Amino acid sequence: MKTPLGKKSSTQTIQERFDNDVERFSNLDTGQRAVIDAPLILDLISALSIQLVPHAQNILDIGCGAGNNTIKIVREKAGLNCDLVDLSQPMLARAEHRLRQENTGVIRTFHGDFRTLDLPQDHYDLVVAAAVLHHLRDDQDWLEGFSKIYSLMRTGGALFVSDLFFHEHEVVHQVMWDRYGEYLSSLGGEEYKQQVFGYIDIEDSPRDMTFQIELLRRVGFRKIDVLHKNSCFGAYVAIK
Repeated sequence: MKTPLGKKSSTQTIQERFDNDVERFSNLDTGQRAVIDAPLILDLISALSIQLVPHAQNILDIGCGAGNNTIKIVREKAGLNCDLVDLSQPMLARAEHRLRQENTGVIRTFHGDFRTLDLPQDHYDLVVAAAVLHHLRDDQDWLEGFSKIYSLMRTGGALFVSDLFFHEHEVVHQVMWDRYGEYLSSLGGEEYKQQVFGYIDIEDSPRDMTFQIELLRRVGFRKIDVLHKNSCFGAYVAIK
């Protein structure tokens, strides 16, 4: 990454981009095109969520986008109460509209940054954070973000994270990054690859999966499993 943390996009700038990108996040069959294995990860999370927490009642979707993850989960377990969080009001509106067509319980929306929103403590059985935590910045931001998520969850609850990951070793990272570039080029050519790399550089600050797992254990999560990893994308689950 060329852009230092202090010069990355603000939450306001990120919000404005996503306000104009609702349609791209509203396809359950493809997921987000720039994310490797997005449909597979959706399937894994929706299937495992109910098996790991069969008596789940309340779900929190952090950075819900157009609601794909929560929609997949409520199709596995009807009647879930759903709290949706997003910086983008148009995304929230689309997610709520789509969820109201499913067999689910109470739906609430929270417009803003999960780090500063007043959300209920010890409340959620399931928490989903898909392609959102890479917007956390320095070590303290990551620590406070994970600590807050932990505080919102009931004991026995499951946190599902799917995201863009960097790598600890620079050689490993370069190989994986090159593979991701090849994937993007296969979708839309060199111009599309540079477009995606450009907004990752200015907006995102991903961490390696090892960093995140170690931090999750530090804040109190007791069991963590990697669900999937392909190039710079993956998913894991952490149990409180």
